[in-house]
Amino acid sequence: MKKDLENLDQYLLDAIENINNDRAVTKMLLLDVIELIKKTKENHKDVGAIAAKYVETLQRSNEQLVKIASLMQKKKNEDANLTENDKKELFDIIKEAS
Repeated sequence: MKKDLENLDQYLLDAIENINNDRAVTKMLLLDVIELIKKTKENHKDVGAIAAKYVETLQRSNEQLVKIASLMQKKKNEDANLTENDKKELFDIIKEAS
């Protein structure tokens, strides 16, 4: 765990990069689905649920980014070590983003 904490900044950067990459792919897929939905009402019935999942994915990535940013800001403002709970939350976000 100590080694993980020493590499925390790199893990955070990697997690943010993964989140951004996932967002880019999800946005591209969502745009494709939107174009398909525009063609016919039947398409909307067929792929509407897929579009909703893509939106959920984007929302989840927003939440991950906000959480990382708030924890990093907290650390910067306090100029202190992260609490054990903060560390656990960060590692959970990193695992989820990977």
